[in-house]
Amino acid sequence: MATHINATSDLLSYVRKISVRDDEVLAELRRETAALPAGEAMQVMAEEGQLLGLLVGLTNSRAVLEIGTFTGYSTLCMARALPADGSLVTLDISDKWPAIGADYWKRAGVADRIEVRIGAAVETLRNLLTERGPESFDLVFIDADKANYPEYYETSLALLRPGGLIIVDNTLFFGRVADPDAQDPDTQGVRALNTLLRDDDRVEISLLVMADGITLAHKKRV
Repeated sequence: MATHINATSDLLSYVRKISVRDDEVLAELRRETAALPAGEAMQVMAEEGQLLGLLVGLTNSRAVLEIGTFTGYSTLCMARALPADGSLVTLDISDKWPAIGADYWKRAGVADRIEVRIGAAVETLRNLLTERGPESFDLVFIDADKANYPEYYETSLALLRPGGLIIVDNTLFFGRVADPDAQDPDTQGVRALNTLLRDDDRVEISLLVMADGITLAHKKRV
């Protein structure tokens, strides 16, 4: 029985009511994001944002890398969990959406911990590897265009310290990963990463059946 929970809307509402520790800054950013075209579908859920912050704290992270900023809700959740001298580098293809989050970061008092880099993430990741060197981040959150997920993962793993954590969002991709007729580049990218993670003995993994699928990949120390 415990393996067959039916996640009804009533049950999800209960989960959020009983577990999400919210405040007005987070709630306002979610509301503004939800009003954007496709904003509600693209934004990180409140309970997922809270999980991200928890994982930053549990891993004692001081340097976080985020691939895919959008309006900066997940950025805010993770930056808040960093120590005062911690840093978060977040990547996006356009400065349009991160500009929305910037005011909320200031209101939350964490803007000085956040560095936004604009451009193609594949290139930016390679630049970070050159600038900072391997093993320079404690935690990486991947939530950008899905077709490039395998490459994002490989470069992120090089940038991650041993014992660090990679979190990948949308690894169930609206259920499309299990649909053999879904052959678009984004679905194929997520499938390719899922297979890579399953077979990658450099990491320990767990795919959480939460939100749209969240995979945790812990980089082994040896």
